[in-house]
Amino acid sequence: MRFGWSNLGKIRDIDRDDVLGAFGLQSRTTVVDWILPGLGIFGLGVLVGAGIGVFLAPKSGEELREDVKGRLARYRSRVTEPVGMEEHT
Repeated sequence: MRFGWSNLGKIRDIDRDDVLGAFGLQSRTTVVDWILPGLGIFGLGVLVGAGIGVFLAPKSGEELREDVKGRLARYRSRVTEPVGMEEHT
């Protein structure tokens, strides 16, 4: 590659792997590089499984809808309620 002003923009495209590759080296993979994606997929599976379990629970459709509405209403009231302004009865 010839040096010139037109090639200066290509310098921004060079990353660590390009530099290491020029010397015949490569990045070292760590334990975190393969554990985190696995944990993410596992967590997603847990959430999907829990969601499916809720909807396949042995309740009638009406009971399930009322249960979901009640949970959403409780969650919404907790989220929209200002901190420190709870009503004491």
